[in-house]
Amino acid sequence: MNPLVTISSIQQRMAEGIPIGRVDEPTVRRLWWAALETLQEDILLPMNSSKGLWLASPLPALYEPKLLDRFQGWVWAPEELENFHSKQNGFLPPSGDRAVKETKPKVIESYRRLPLLAEDGHDPLLIIITPEIQVALALQGEPGQRNLLVRSDQEIFSVLLQMLDLRLKNEDPKEGEKLREALADLGPLRSNDLLQRSFWPFLSTRLAGMAPSLTIQALPNQSALGNVTAETSGEITLLEALTHEVRTPLATIRTLIRSILRRTDLPELVLNRLRQIDAECTEQIDRFGLIFNAVELQRDTPRDSMLASTNLGSMLEMLHPTWTEQLKRRGINLVIDITPDLPEVLSNPERLELMLGGLIDQSSRGLQPGEILSLELRPAGQRLKLQIQSKFSNSHKKEKSGIQPNADLGTVLSWNPSTGSLQLSLTATQRLLASLGGRLAHRRDSALTVFFPIAEPKY
Repeated sequence: MNPLVTISSIQQRMAEGIPIGRVDEPTVRRLWWAALETLQEDILLPMNSSKGLWLASPLPALYEPKLLDRFQGWVWAPEELENFHSKQNGFLPPSGDRAVKETKPKVIESYRRLPLLAEDGHDPLLIIITPEIQVALALQGEPGQRNLLVRSDQEIFSVLLQMLDLRLKNEDPKEGEKLREALADLGPLRSNDLLQRSFWPFLSTRLAGMAPSLTIQALPNQSALGNVTAETSGEITLLEALTHEVRTPLATIRTLIRSILRRTDLPELVLNRLRQIDAECTEQIDRFGLIFNAVELQRDTPRDSMLASTNLGSMLEMLHPTWTEQLKRRGINLVIDITPDLPEVLSNPERLELMLGGLIDQSSRGLQPGEILSLELRPAGQRLKLQIQSKFSNSHKKEKSGIQPNADLGTVLSWNPSTGSLQLSLTATQRLLASLGGRLAHRRDSALTVFFPIAEPKY
């Protein structure tokens, strides 16, 4: 019997001859998303290929509509994705007329789903083949030694195609035959030096424009889930899938907007509208970045957060203009009051900035135009007290008294019935803040208070 070919073994073969990586998980994930944008938007779309094929794991990595329409696709995906449309948890709409009867592999829009095995691992893989270009992307490596692999040389592609053919022969001979037919339909394949000349410069440009706070984590490894239940595991996998469905098009829109903003021949009104769209995209991208920080804590055993001395007062003053502009778009006023000369606190500065933005967003939901969001930072013994409070108008207070409490949609998200918005659940917010050194106190009067420990003075 032929030996089992796994996605992990394909990635290991791609890594042969490549130096061991030297980056952590958040960094390599940013590399991955930038590489996907570079390959699709800077390389493939300008080529205007009429046909091609792609294979991915563990989620669909191809997102450009023109490419999806023209290319045939195969995706090795977790079983949890099969159940998403049937879940009655409010996350996804029913399939309706597009529902497909149970088959293996299952046809899902523009690609065919194949089962992901436990031995495959959850590191992402994307292989794209067109008559003009062939390229394979993957993440690989141990923690702290992660690497983005980009292979397009003919020798490695010959081996990868043999491994994929063997995998499909054992797994689903009919799909193996379809893949061979698709390859034959592409005709003679040829290399394109555009990839080697342009990919890394394009990638560098992408990275320079990406929000540093955004990290998209890997799908959960079942062996690492510990006591996490099967239901929670499915929820986590669902949130991972939503990253692809929400963050990717927003990032694409933002990239296009920023390219247009470089023009000097546009009316000021148009420029202002484009800046508003850019800001809205960034706001939502950051929201999902925060959600996945919460997912990471839910999925993994909490690790040391590398807490360090952080000037919370200076951080709030730095973020104040951004928040003011953000709330101004909704007609809400922000009042900020910081006691001068406060000591530093212990926290994680990089993640705290994203967390604070999430608290501002959460606290301002439900406010009406003309109302006020108040932020105060005060000393409180051996801690600093950060209080964020909504100040309603007298006419609106009566309406607020009848508002329904948020409804939890699992362990990470909750739904606000008064605004129709998704946000972090109270439990997830508390865990995130605890990982950043903070302790959350939430009162019924809509005041949100976080206590941060004061850092030891430096001598």
